[in-house]
Amino acid sequence: MSTARFDELIHAPTRLEIVSLLAAAEWADFKYIRDELGLSDSALSKQLSTLESAGYVEIRKGFVGKRPRTSASLSRVGRQAFEQHVAALQRIIARSQANGDSEQDSEQDSEQDSEQDSEQKGEPRQDAGAGEAADTDRGMKGR
Repeated sequence: MSTARFDELIHAPTRLEIVSLLAAAEWADFKYIRDELGLSDSALSKQLSTLESAGYVEIRKGFVGKRPRTSASLSRVGRQAFEQHVAALQRIIARSQANGDSEQDSEQDSEQDSEQDSEQKGEPRQDAGAGEAADTDRGMKGR
């Protein structure tokens, strides 16, 4: 398993789409990438050049008959960087979910403590949504 490492270069939305598309294939034609992601030739060319300069993508240019054909492939370094970036994103998501769970637990514990304090003081327990104030909040006044 790769170590988690957030990668600013890959994280840019268009580059993230390109790298994730290339991660699923050995080689992809320029036209396929362009059409799949809905990019202009110049936008895709610029992003591929940026990824190639970083060593993340390999570009292969050739001809099919008399027509030029450009293909791209995720390099070994690019694949590793992508896997580490995905692992970092998953870690961030897991952390936020864990924090969300612990916050919900804290809120529930706090509510239970508050109810127990009220009961110990002999105060009557009020159910959520009961009473005149709650009815007013719901757009109902008086019965």
